[in-house]
Amino acid sequence: MTENKSLARLEMFSDGVFAIAITLLILEIKVPPIDSIHSVNDLVNALIHLWPSFFAFFYSFGGILVQWVIHHNTFNHLNKTSRPFLYTNGFLLLTIVFFPFPTAFLAEYINTEYAMPAIVFYGMASVVNSLAWFLFIRSIQKPKRLLNNAFSHEQYNKLKTSNRFAFVIYSSTTILAIWLPYTALIINIAVWMLWIWLSLNEKE
Repeated sequence: MTENKSLARLEMFSDGVFAIAITLLILEIKVPPIDSIHSVNDLVNALIHLWPSFFAFFYSFGGILVQWVIHHNTFNHLNKTSRPFLYTNGFLLLTIVFFPFPTAFLAEYINTEYAMPAIVFYGMASVVNSLAWFLFIRSIQKPKRLLNNAFSHEQYNKLKTSNRFAFVIYSSTTILAIWLPYTALIINIAVWMLWIWLSLNEKE
């Protein structure tokens, strides 16, 4: 199999995993059962009570979207694969497809007295995800370089720096969430919004 075909198959598989993970997020939001609705006000109130689910959905959707953009951009600059890269990409996808569970957990408990462990658990999932990105990024350079010449050494270092920043932020906010869970959540939202803004202003 040629390198181009191998890369195309791998990217198609990876995109499918990202798509499934994002789809599972919305499937966690349940329509209010009709037997519990007796008036228009009941229906409106039921929708309002779903705000934790909608919040968790958009929170995770934004995070996964940012990661897909980075993953997609990386694949655009690859010209070969390696066995370590296949496994690290697989591990990264495992952490992505896991996110619907902490998302559902967060939605269920964010508006309760048990919000702290739910937010901490989500943070731990983000830390493991950052570690997966570390291995993924390392595997595109070692044991052999998989990137084409259009992807400069400076760009690679920028990618590594971004990953280190994510690991430090998510590790710190996970610890912070033990005492200030909502503050940690707000910081994490600000981080992926910052990444979206930086990505929109970044040259290809």
